[in-house]
Amino acid sequence: MSQKPPSSRRPNAKPNAAKARPSKPRKAPAQPASNAPKREGDRIAKVLARAGVASRRDAERMIEAGRVSVNGQKLDSPALNVTSKDRITVDGKPVGEPDPERIWLYHKPTGLVTTNRDEKGRDTIFDHLPENLPRVMTVGRLDLNSEGLLLLTNDGGLKRKLELPSTGWLRKYRVRINGRPTEDTFAPLRKGIEVDGERFQPMDITLDRQQGANAWVTIGLREGKNREIRRAMEAINLTVNRLIRVSYGPFQLGQLKPGEVEELRRRVVRDQLGLEGAVLEEKRRKPIRRRK
Repeated sequence: MSQKPPSSRRPNAKPNAAKARPSKPRKAPAQPASNAPKREGDRIAKVLARAGVASRRDAERMIEAGRVSVNGQKLDSPALNVTSKDRITVDGKPVGEPDPERIWLYHKPTGLVTTNRDEKGRDTIFDHLPENLPRVMTVGRLDLNSEGLLLLTNDGGLKRKLELPSTGWLRKYRVRINGRPTEDTFAPLRKGIEVDGERFQPMDITLDRQQGANAWVTIGLREGKNREIRRAMEAINLTVNRLIRVSYGPFQLGQLKPGEVEELRRRVVRDQLGLEGAVLEEKRRKPIRRRK
């Protein structure tokens, strides 16, 4: 029996293996879009809101509707930054320079709704604000039967910043409740409580005094959920019959009377909120009332 000639293949070679091809140089990976140079300035919707044209959300709708142009070119998206050098028009009319960030203290009376429009036809706070105020937005809300300090601002970005729980500002309320509570009554609220599936953070509660059938307490919150204090008190079988917000972070209600509005000094706004761009200090404006 004849032997087969030895194979010419290398010992480790695989049968029918394709011949090795010279490797081509790989292309450098594309740089992510986030590394592209960003256009200076602020988003167009923010600038329109600061200029008093509309709220930021409404400004975005106006842009999508084709009502806003920048440097003669109609926009179809709010994803654009603009500077003071850009020429902005809305419905063909030029938009003025945006105002600096401003904050007003307002003593909200009871019986007014904190919204621009009410579907039930009830009076809103905007129906009773002084006529010489520019377009303003509320920082948070107070419900119909609550009163006290409500912050107003002309800047949507500032509004959102002040409303964030991460700001960490304590909001204090003077609350009158029906009943005769003791310190132990409020133990569940000091630990944190769940009401209707919603978790409320621990409250700072001080029992101040008993006045007849009612007791006065001071409550501090670091986030304000819808009717939080009233719902929490109901959970421990107490009823709130008066609720007054007396402070919001460093801002105090002070001696403001119901319906009065007072603007904060711009220096105070800048210092408290860490805003850039110093503005000359102006004299503190006296409280103003809406004329009847």
